[in-house]
Amino acid sequence: MKKVLLSLVFTLISVLSFAQIDWVVDPMHSSVNFNIKHMGISFVQGRFDKFDGKASTKGNTLDGAEFAFNVDVNAINTGVEMRDKHLKSADFFDVEKYPTMSFVTISITKDKNNSYILKGKLTIKDVTKDISVPLTFGGITKNQQGKEVMGVQTTFKVNRLDYNIKYDPTGAGVAKDVDVNLYFELTKL
Repeated sequence: MKKVLLSLVFTLISVLSFAQIDWVVDPMHSSVNFNIKHMGISFVQGRFDKFDGKASTKGNTLDGAEFAFNVDVNAINTGVEMRDKHLKSADFFDVEKYPTMSFVTISITKDKNNSYILKGKLTIKDVTKDISVPLTFGGITKNQQGKEVMGVQTTFKVNRLDYNIKYDPTGAGVAKDVDVNLYFELTKL
């Protein structure tokens, strides 16, 4: 009888540890930021103020996790209204035709410590490309309301020309590579 009971307990623990958990991005504790070199001597920083996302994990690790994020390109904010209007134009993001950027997971593999390699499809404007980025898993804890929250972050480069953002193709005035910094806190559903 003890063997049967122990077997049931181990089976239950095994099933619960691999149960799918759904998460949603908490925009109040998350940010989508970028940094691009200007004129070869300085940098322009910006962010996107509207975005959403979700994740599904198997248990409390990122092994086999799936992510999907969307960014409202019209919510670009560099702190300079004239520049933001230009970035929304056809010279850059062409928000009238392409109002969102998106990312969906292809795979995720554990690297070292709490690091992972996240592979997925990034869509900007009319171009979708496979990318691979490092992802740091901050862990899981409970917030002040007692809800479980998870933290992840990544930093990577994107060549804007690869996504048909062709303004100044020489990169002399506006660099080709954009540094992207994403910080997400996700709440368990």
